[in-house]
Amino acid sequence: MLFYWFLKFVAIGPVVHLVYRPRAQGAENIPRTGAAILASNHLSAADWIFMPLSLSRRVTFLAKAEYFTGTGVKGFLQRVFFAGSGQVPIDRTNATAAEGAIHTGVRILREDKLLGIYPEGTRSPDGRLYRGKTGVARMTLDTGAPVIPVAMTYRKRRLPFGARLPFVDKLVGVEVTFGKPLDFSRYAGLSGDRFVERSVTDEIMYEIMTLSGQEYVDVYGATVKKTMDDTGASAVEVVGRMQPPADESADRQPESLAG
Repeated sequence: MLFYWFLKFVAIGPVVHLVYRPRAQGAENIPRTGAAILASNHLSAADWIFMPLSLSRRVTFLAKAEYFTGTGVKGFLQRVFFAGSGQVPIDRTNATAAEGAIHTGVRILREDKLLGIYPEGTRSPDGRLYRGKTGVARMTLDTGAPVIPVAMTYRKRRLPFGARLPFVDKLVGVEVTFGKPLDFSRYAGLSGDRFVERSVTDEIMYEIMTLSGQEYVDVYGATVKKTMDDTGASAVEVVGRMQPPADESADRQPESLAG
């Protein structure tokens, strides 16, 4: 716990504020106490740094387990960093693992914490907003926690004099927009109904799209990435050849910190 606040106010926070000048809108929509799900678009590996810096409350993220399984000195330091900065490991390998991730998220929410999640399940391959997975719906239906849609927006330009620092040569400013809480109590008792979960997820994604101004693509980002890797095609080419999924089997892969 102390390490989290050390990173936020001493080690990372001041540098991030100086270099990236993050701005927050709608932070008043975050409840001062109690559980809530912060459901965000996912454009950069640094998203999970910028969002918590905008809030006075601690945010816990679901992170891929690979961040916690490294060996040697590097693996040890990585585990210490991610655990201390509010990350909880999840297995993303199959549908059974996805259920475990959902249970972990529910546990965090029942502890009245803020849970950060990326419904797309992976970073966008081309800056567009991709289809959300229904784990976020399961969590809000199981706990009654409100969902706060979040939009990350980056303003880009090159720094002068050939400056080369991580992210800095491409990102000048970051804006984090928190939307109004979404209440799904009207679906109480319907957790596990895949049609209800898809409806809830689509509503969340629509609000994220509205806040971010991104184009929405009704296919899964992870599927697009895999096809890009297999074929060498661009995201636009891959999406042009795909159809929205006919079933929800791919939903049973958990949302996570990064992909």
